[in-house]
Amino acid sequence: MSSLISCVAWVKRGVAAQHPAKYVLDDKELERVSSLARIELEDARLELQRAHEAAQEMGKGSDDETGDDNEDNEDESAWVDEEDDDHMDEDRMDEDAPDPKSNKSVDDDLAQYNLDDYDNDDTGPALGPFSNIKGLKYYRDNEDDPYITLKDENEDDEREDLEILPTDNLLVVAKTEDEVSQLEVYVYDESEENLYVHHDLMLPNFPLCLEWLDFPPAQAFTSTDNAQPQKQFGNYIAVGTMDPEIEIWSLDVVEGMYPDMVLGRPDKTAAHVPVPLGTGKKKRKKTKAREGSAYHHVDAVLSLSWNRTHRNLLASASADKTVKLWDLSRDPSLMPEGAEGVDSASGCAIRSFDNIHEDKIQSVQWNQADPTVLLTGSYDRTVKVFDSRAPGVGLGTVVSADVEALRWDPWNAHMFYVSLEDGTVLNFDARSLANKPNTPTLARFTLAAHDGAVSALDVNPHMRGCIVTGGTDKMVKVWNVNESSNGKTQVSLVTSRDLGVGKVFSAVFSPDDPLTVAAAGSKAKLQVWDVGSNFGARKAFGAKLSEIGKTWKEKQGGGVIGVASDDESSADEREADD
Repeated sequence: MSSLISCVAWVKRGVAAQHPAKYVLDDKELERVSSLARIELEDARLELQRAHEAAQEMGKGSDDETGDDNEDNEDESAWVDEEDDDHMDEDRMDEDAPDPKSNKSVDDDLAQYNLDDYDNDDTGPALGPFSNIKGLKYYRDNEDDPYITLKDENEDDEREDLEILPTDNLLVVAKTEDEVSQLEVYVYDESEENLYVHHDLMLPNFPLCLEWLDFPPAQAFTSTDNAQPQKQFGNYIAVGTMDPEIEIWSLDVVEGMYPDMVLGRPDKTAAHVPVPLGTGKKKRKKTKAREGSAYHHVDAVLSLSWNRTHRNLLASASADKTVKLWDLSRDPSLMPEGAEGVDSASGCAIRSFDNIHEDKIQSVQWNQADPTVLLTGSYDRTVKVFDSRAPGVGLGTVVSADVEALRWDPWNAHMFYVSLEDGTVLNFDARSLANKPNTPTLARFTLAAHDGAVSALDVNPHMRGCIVTGGTDKMVKVWNVNESSNGKTQVSLVTSRDLGVGKVFSAVFSPDDPLTVAAAGSKAKLQVWDVGSNFGARKAFGAKLSEIGKTWKEKQGGGVIGVASDDESSADEREADD
């Protein structure tokens, strides 16, 4: 598998903890992990106990059989180095040769070394270069060791390296390199034009989507410490992967080993336990599809959307053709209400929408203005809008190709954008959609945006009528959408650029700067682009920036900021030397 970045998510300034905590793996954490993963550790603990007992027995056996060990040592001591025979008397060597049936002569020779008292402390005067050291002592904690004098300085340096300032943005990147998937958390300092990796988190499978949220998920393990109040806000990232589960990680914890919450049933949908089709010697390579469930996904999670009004709700779209609704405030191991006849440990999703699409659901998003309405797009070439309280009366339309991405327009509660595999971007009014699912609806306008799939799409949350698209043609494009007084819509391309990220899989506007875009793709490279560095962009959006009280800032290097690789760094150094 080639290296790539599948998706990127911003974290606005001032949200991240200034000094992230370190992950602690203790007994309490092990119990929490066991509960979240729904696995039993008793068998493993029993095996560990047996191994420990076996090791103790082996140690006792070694002590009881010291005679045998001595015999082996004595036989080894009877050997003579052939290189030293020249200065030895051959006749004497023959006389003193030990009898193979007796070790008496060998014991007499070794007696002078007093090996029986070899391990006992020597009370005599110490000799050698360490004669002034009376003894060595081991300290469990370096804080207690008087010989370590730089411990405070090292901790201060590490604390400073991990510090995140209130003026810094975080960028969470879902990266796969050499078949290893991980979350890389970058720090972006806009004032210093600096971008660097802060820490990373390992993932179990290929990541497909990210969604930032500030709602602290319920912990599967309830702490007995009542003095610590439940947090109301936080800094978390939800991750959808090729596995059917959804992992939620805290971005304020470094060196994490297990997520804060797992939505799904890893014990029933483990990807490493496929069910083969057919029997006998010849078996098909394909695996049997898992049976669908109303309480968890059974295939890859392709899209996530967090409800910013009802902050405990998270929606997920999956390749199993369903959309699931999750309540982050409840223990994911509990059974939902009304689930009679279901294993008490199998309750996860509080709602499942099963008959919306006929193929994989590629994208889902809540409507911020109407927080009960969901927008979905599928590989069955349909787009649906429905109220989560009554999904059977939704509206929809047919489009010309598979849906890649979709976004509600934050400036108009009824408008939304859809990007397609054929390179087009459509804008619809949800009120004009048909009740029949297979009826086409005329779009408000259509953009021939890219020469290939439009895999990235975002709408500017700061300025009205500004969108960004990214495609498999390796281009990132910024568009200006203006509504004329007569009701007609005018769309123009403001600027486009190849940012060197390969095929663009993600292009997202910054939550703090109106003309800053983060993009990544098939080259596993993240770039931050200040669109305001382009003269055409400043001209097109100058009036809109003035309306929101913003001004553009001149940046160096064409407005593109990235993390230099080792090859690029060495090349720059060679150019500087020349």
